[in-house]
Amino acid sequence: MRLSGRQKAAILLIALGPEVSAQIFKKLREDEVEQLTLEIARLRQVDPESKDVVLEEFYQMMMANEYISQGGIHYAREILEKALGPQKAVDVINRLTSTLHLRPFDFARKADPSQILSFIQNENPQMIALVLSYLESEKAAFILSALPEAKQIDVAKRIAQMDRTSPEVISQVEQVLEQKLTTTANHDYSATGGVDSIVAILNGVDRGTEKTILDSLAIADGKLAEEIKQKMFIFEDIVNLDNRTIQRVIRDVENNDLQLALKASSDSVKEVIYRNMSSRMAETFREEIEYMGPVRLRDVEEAQGRIVGIIRRLEEMGEIIISRAGGDELVV
Repeated sequence: MRLSGRQKAAILLIALGPEVSAQIFKKLREDEVEQLTLEIARLRQVDPESKDVVLEEFYQMMMANEYISQGGIHYAREILEKALGPQKAVDVINRLTSTLHLRPFDFARKADPSQILSFIQNENPQMIALVLSYLESEKAAFILSALPEAKQIDVAKRIAQMDRTSPEVISQVEQVLEQKLTTTANHDYSATGGVDSIVAILNGVDRGTEKTILDSLAIADGKLAEEIKQKMFIFEDIVNLDNRTIQRVIRDVENNDLQLALKASSDSVKEVIYRNMSSRMAETFREEIEYMGPVRLRDVEEAQGRIVGIIRRLEEMGEIIISRAGGDELVV
């Protein structure tokens, strides 16, 4: 019997057992869970042969995926050919790449950022922005910090405003940098860049570089600069502040906002906030939050946003310092 992809997934979940399957379900969308649940219910009995075939295929695909992460798709094909033979290797790779969209610039994953910098530092800002959008934020931050100040600002703005780039353009840029052969099987437009991308990069640069870029962006595009600033520090990042800074923030924010913000916060955030309050204040906060009842997520997010705004203003005023990667700053 020829099995569909959904049937294979159902058989795999049955073979893995309820505990592992439950953990997998947590990672899936609601509609996917419903479809797989229905498929599992339809499978009254799974013969051992079908089970073995599905498990073997799953194992081969996971190994192929691991090989790709280690050295790219060509490395994976080479290893699989030695293990399974040429035709079987091609079948496994084709099954994997039919559902897996390999990110462009995959070859740069293991490259030293200084090497990448040497390749792109003299290119036009648009090309640099495209490359940095696809790199890990730490590498992109290193490269952005090393660029001349004027180019930093231009590149940062282009990343923030980037939306979609055609695969043809991506392919052309890849050819400039490629040291290992890699291709993109996805012919759809690839989403990259945007505010989240530049925020991740700026979070990794030193404070001086960040301030220079944001100050210049504020002049060129105040709305964009403010949007970036709001995402530079999120409420959950409070756990990374030192006790004196947290105590200062608690003094400056409205109690109602802080209680609302904590309503949907993680236990680690609540713990660090309560630890920096008097025992009486912490107990009052716990009681207020408990009696608050259901609240709208939007109200919680707005309260957290106001608190983040206060933290950012305190930093801009020099009242507190949020440490940055790549700097020698101390949190006071």
